[in-house]
Amino acid sequence: MGLEKILSVAGKPGLYKLITQTRTGFVAESLLDGKRITVSLRSSVSVLSEIAIYTLEEEVPLRDVFKKMHEKENGGKTAIGHKEEKIKLEEYFFEVLPNYDEDRVYVSDIKKVIQWYNILIENKITDFNSLENEEAETTEEE
Repeated sequence: MGLEKILSVAGKPGLYKLITQTRTGFVAESLLDGKRITVSLRSSVSVLSEIAIYTLEEEVPLRDVFKKMHEKENGGKTAIGHKEEKIKLEEYFFEVLPNYDEDRVYVSDIKKVIQWYNILIENKITDFNSLENEEAETTEEE
């Protein structure tokens, strides 16, 4: 499963896997405890594949940041937790993405990225390839 079906729901902790769409919204399953929730169309929901991080030159898709974290940690969880001190979080993120825009990427954003990455690793969701890459590979195979 890729990041296209992984959601962040405002006001709810952790990440959710999209299960099905309904007339009034959709059903999602928590990656933390496996509980299912219904989410209305009025709720603020972000799909991880659509999120990007500001750098000094451009916006880098979250999946690319996750790939760099995955390489840095050799496929494991991060060396630091998302509740570390501000300076440690910034140092870690600077190692992963050296040109991130410090004025537009807040510590709360770094905490979320680290927490989300660790949740994905715990749930064995490590497919951080982009849709374009997957489509290109499928075309080459045919």
